Amino acid sequence: MTVYTTMDSPLGELLLVGEESATAMGGTALVSLSVPGQKGGAVVADGWRRSQAAFDEVRAQLSAYFEGELTRFDLEYVTRGSAFQRRVWEALDTIPYGTTTTYGGLAERIGAPRGAVRALGTALGANPLLVVRPCHRVIGANGSLTGYAGGLERKRRLLAHEGV
Repeated sequence: MTVYTTMDSPLGELLLVGEESATAMGGTALVSLSVPGQKGGAVVADGWRRSQAAFDEVRAQLSAYFEGELTRFDLEYVTRGSAFQRRVWEALDTIPYGTTTTYGGLAERIGAPRGAVRALGTALGANPLLVVRPCHRVIGANGSLTGYAGGLERKRRLLAHEGV
């Protein structure tokens, strides 16, 4: 069953979507974390059940992150996407808190040619788990902030929060 809730954050209201899971801490595996106005962000659908309690663990970890007490999430995710997208998203999890990498660096991590930058950008833009799967840590080769589904201002705020 799909469950959802919202929570306030420094980025605005977050929409958390999950599926019940016997193996996830708190009983809910995170499917999506989106922000208002996000390109391709989740939208509550008929048949979803609102449950704040289902996300107690997720909310606790997000709160600790925003308070500067947590630098790595320990959550179970439901990952849907192409094999290439999943490779990109898994590589995001290896970018340490407080650091960045470039699109070229990310391509190298997954063994893709440097020319795959556009495909990487598309996969990053489809990341359903903003903040917890840190696509905000990927920047342009010249150090510029480039695309972020949640908006460049949020990307800037996340990087500043992490001391970048």
